[in-house]
Amino acid sequence: MTVALVEDAAAIIEIAGGAVELLARSGVSLQSGDPILSARGPATALLRSWKVAQPLVEIGSGVAACAHDIVAAARAVAPNIAVACTRKHTPGVKRFAVAAIRAGGASMHRLGLSDTILVFPEHRALCGDASLTDLATRVRRAAPEKKIVIEVKSVEEAIAATDAGFDVIQLEKFVPVDIVRVAERLPRDRRPVLAAAGGINPSNAADYASAGADVLVTSAPYTAPPRDVQVR
Repeated sequence: MTVALVEDAAAIIEIAGGAVELLARSGVSLQSGDPILSARGPATALLRSWKVAQPLVEIGSGVAACAHDIVAAARAVAPNIAVACTRKHTPGVKRFAVAAIRAGGASMHRLGLSDTILVFPEHRALCGDASLTDLATRVRRAAPEKKIVIEVKSVEEAIAATDAGFDVIQLEKFVPVDIVRVAERLPRDRRPVLAAAGGINPSNAADYASAGADVLVTSAPYTAPPRDVQVR
């Protein structure tokens, strides 16, 4: 597995009164039976902390291992592709979720709403008859230093958003063949970033990468099963 949150587990044990020796670091690949950490201290300190530290590493490593598998599959066919994970983690655990994703070699799609301006269909539904060009102009005027992104549902909509001047076109639940169709129709002189989103996982990441996407946007690591960590 790709291990994650080892340093956080060590901190929990130390807060409880134990002393920790780290035998692995977050982000490394481990084989079955490889040691992660060793701790010494009063029985009360060890018994208070291990049932918190253990599942933290198990859950975090499940996230990291899945992220690693997506990155590995995608980069096997497109070495420069980015894999970005969404903010759809369990509420309240953002710091741990982000750390686990990064341990797996992926990045975050957005850490917060202010990173980029992302226009969803739900936003457009409240904008009346405004055209894509009008929306792009309004957004760029309001946030001139931000990248503007739009989520689209069809090939024609993707091309129209490109013509309107959006920086990133997020292709929501596109199949790989439709990503190929979009990529083939993009102008060479002002090609936006193509972000494939929706349903991407280790089994199909290579298909999306080879189709021409620049970024794979995924939430799959957050629902990956925990990895087994034994405690002695």
